[in-house]
Amino acid sequence: MDMNMSSSTMMSDQMQMVFFTSTATSLYSSAWTPSSTGQYAGTCIFLILLAAIFRGLFALRAIQERKKARSELRRQTLLQGGRNKRNNETKSSDSSLDGAAPVTLQEYTLRPWRLSTDVPRALLDTVIAGIGYLLMLAVMTYNVGYYLSVLGGVFLGSLIIGRYASQWRRHEQ
Repeated sequence: MDMNMSSSTMMSDQMQMVFFTSTATSLYSSAWTPSSTGQYAGTCIFLILLAAIFRGLFALRAIQERKKARSELRRQTLLQGGRNKRNNETKSSDSSLDGAAPVTLQEYTLRPWRLSTDVPRALLDTVIAGIGYLLMLAVMTYNVGYYLSVLGGVFLGSLIIGRYASQWRRHEQ
């Protein structure tokens, strides 16, 4: 038998390429292989919670971005002469920038790089990516229970805290 033929046959025996049901599917390492139905259920519950946390981190990122945008808007408003964004009246009549147009979030899209803002954002994005890859690996086991657990966790997380992940609000405070 040809060497390439035997290695491809061996690989197809080891890799499942269809969804299957088993309560003894390893997750992330051979040490994490459920040996009972209870352990399998615990693994599925872990995946549900991990997926819900994943959705929660998206909401946290959106909340943080809104806070930073509001802070930047306040900072820019002060730099533009203290204009009130609601009625365009200046707070101080001796401001040298009285004629300047107020800065809005739409006009100021590129904020300057700040250590206090960009490092936490990068760390949060890294955690989100890491958890996303862990969830992807769970789905790639092709275990139906793991797949449905990840979907269930995404649904649960979106149901509970998904509304906070929205980037748009009707009224800014």
